[in-house]
Amino acid sequence: MVGVTYMLKDRIKKEELLNRVMSPQEAAVFIKDGMTVATSGFTPAGYPKAVPKALAERIKAKEEPFKINLYTGASVGDELDGELARAKAIGKRLPYQTQKDCRRGINQGNIHYVDMHLSHVSDFVRYGFLGNIDVAIVEAVAITEEGFIIPSTSLGNTPVFVETADIIIVEINTHHPLELWGIHDVYQPEKPPFRKPIPILKATDRIGDAFIRVDSKKIKAIVMTDIPDSIASFSEIDKASEKMAEHLIDFFHLEVNKKRLPQNLFPLQSGVGSVANAVLAGLVKSNFYDLVIYSEVIQDAVLDLIDNGTVKFASGSSLTLSPKGIERFYNNINYYKEKILLRPQEISNSPEVIRRLGVISMNTAIEIDIYGHVNSTNIMGTNMMNGIGGSGDFTRNAFISIFTTPSIAKEGDISSIVPFVSHCDHSEHDVQVVVTEQGIADLRGLSPKEKAKTIINNCAHPDYRHELLEYYNKGPNGHIKHQLNEALSWHMRYLQKKTMKR
Repeated sequence: MVGVTYMLKDRIKKEELLNRVMSPQEAAVFIKDGMTVATSGFTPAGYPKAVPKALAERIKAKEEPFKINLYTGASVGDELDGELARAKAIGKRLPYQTQKDCRRGINQGNIHYVDMHLSHVSDFVRYGFLGNIDVAIVEAVAITEEGFIIPSTSLGNTPVFVETADIIIVEINTHHPLELWGIHDVYQPEKPPFRKPIPILKATDRIGDAFIRVDSKKIKAIVMTDIPDSIASFSEIDKASEKMAEHLIDFFHLEVNKKRLPQNLFPLQSGVGSVANAVLAGLVKSNFYDLVIYSEVIQDAVLDLIDNGTVKFASGSSLTLSPKGIERFYNNINYYKEKILLRPQEISNSPEVIRRLGVISMNTAIEIDIYGHVNSTNIMGTNMMNGIGGSGDFTRNAFISIFTTPSIAKEGDISSIVPFVSHCDHSEHDVQVVVTEQGIADLRGLSPKEKAKTIINNCAHPDYRHELLEYYNKGPNGHIKHQLNEALSWHMRYLQKKTMKR
C-alpha cells in the first residue's frame, strides 16, 4: 500500500485530488445517455482507454439503448472508438476516425459522422456551435501541484475540451514516462474580436505552457492505467512509395535550382499513414539537411530523419509512433525532447501559421481526376474511409501543396487517376502538384486542359493512360472537357471486376 501511495503522489502532485482516484467502472458512471463526451487523442495517440472500455461493458451488460456524442482530436484507438461502436453507443462522431467498427457504423447509417477540418473543431466548441460538452476524458502522465494536466502522447483538442466541459475525468497512464513533461506547448487563442496573431515566426518557437491549465474542481474522477496506444506498425516501404519519394526529391532539387526554395527547403508537413510515412522516409536518402517539420503527426520516419541529421526540429500535435518507434523514442526521450514539440491541433493546423511559415504540404489521396481535383475521404463517393483530417488546413494554405497516391489500386483493377472524382475534398484551385510512382505533375499556372494532359501523361498508369486520353479528346470543347456520363462509369468498373472475380 505504501508503494501504491508513493506512485500516486509521484503522478498526482495536488494532494486533495488523491481522494478522487477510482476504478474505470466508477468513473464511467458519470457518463449518462445523451451526453456529449469529448476526449483527448490524435491519430491514435494519447486517447483514454480504460473508462471508455468500462462504459462499453456497462452498456452491453444492461442491454438498454445508450447513445453519446463522441468528439475527439482526430482518430483514436480500438479501446475508444471500437469498444463504443461495437456497443452501439455512438450517436454522433467527429471530426476524424480510422477504426473499422466505427467506420462500419457510419457507412451503415448507425452513426452520424461530421467530417471536419481539424483546425476548425476547437473554435466550433469554443463558440458553442457543437453544443455543450458534458464530460471530457483526458489521458495524462501527471497532474501538477496546481491541478494542471500534463498530457501524454498528443494534445489535439484537449485544452479546449477541458476548458469548456462541465466535468473532467483524467486517466493517468503510467505506461508513459514522466519525462514527457516539457514536450508540450499549450497555447489557446482568444475569441474574436480580441484574438491576436499567433506569435509563431519559426517552427521552433515555444509560445505557451508545458501543461494544460484547468480548474481542478471540475476533475471528478482520476483513473490509473498502464495501457499503451494501439498504433499499428507501418507497412514496409514498397517500390511505389520509393518512386514517389524519388520524384519528390527531384522536384525539391529543381525548385532549389530555380531559387524558388532555399537549400533547406521550407517547413514540411506530411499526412498520416503508411504511404505518407514511406514518402517522408525517402528523404533519408536525400542530401537535404537542417530541415524542419511543421505538421500534425510525428511518425517513425521523423525519428529516422532526426537521427541522420536531415531534420533538426519537428513540430506536431501527436507522437503517432509504431510500437518499435515509441520504444525507441522513450529510450532516448531527453534527446528527442530537444527536437520535438507538441501543440494543440488548432495551432499545429492553423492556416495563419501555415501560410506565414511557407509550409510545404504532402498529403495522400484516394483518387485524383485529370483536372486536379482530389478525393481523400469517400470510396465510390458514398462510403466514408477516414475523413478529411488536416489535409485541407494545409493544402489550402501551403506554399506548395502536394498530393501523392499510387497510380493504381486493388492490384490494378482501379486507376487512382480518373476522369472525374466521385467526391471532391480538394478542388483544382488548391492542388498544385500531383505525384504517383509514374511521375510528377506540376500544375501551377496551368489551365484545366493543360492540367489534364500533364496528369495523364506524367502520373497515370500506362494501362489506363490511353483510355484517359481518349476520354479527354472526346470531350466537348469548353473550359473543362467533361463527358459526365462516361466519367461516372469509371467508378463502376471496379464493382464489375469484383463481381466477375467472384
